[in-house]
Amino acid sequence: MSEALLPRLAEIVEEFRWCEGREKLELLLQYSRRLPPLPAWLIPQRDSMEPVPECMTPVFLFIEWTPSGAVLHFDVPAEAPTVRGYAAMVAEGLRGASPEQMLALPADFYMAMGLHDVLTPQRLNGMAAIVAHLKRLALEQQRQRLNSAHPVHLQDAGNR
Repeated sequence: MSEALLPRLAEIVEEFRWCEGREKLELLLQYSRRLPPLPAWLIPQRDSMEPVPECMTPVFLFIEWTPSGAVLHFDVPAEAPTVRGYAAMVAEGLRGASPEQMLALPADFYMAMGLHDVLTPQRLNGMAAIVAHLKRLALEQQRQRLNSAHPVHLQDAGNR
């Protein structure tokens, strides 16, 4: 599975694999403290950020597509430290990813971390929802890039 992971995300997965029991939770809490606040330019747009509807915790995601790849911005309440930790880990691990790399990400990559041993199924479902949501945003970006590279003109559309 690690072949589909970006190098930093593979390192994070390996870091969790070496932890046992409560150490995994402690590491997740360390990541939660590393989740940066929204950048100042994004705060006014907070209400227009993409919510992850399947999550019980209100999770909002904005992907900034830069020339060097993706920068993921999450807004997760402090009252949900495990979800914040997961969001911080994903943001760090996928920094610089292309849409194609995000789409290649195994949907259940976090299972190799052993989090299913320390988190409830509800939290694991939330993690799956975050991955599915960012893949949907990556697919939208990929389509947008494709459409801008190959615009369909009205006269061409009739010939297809």
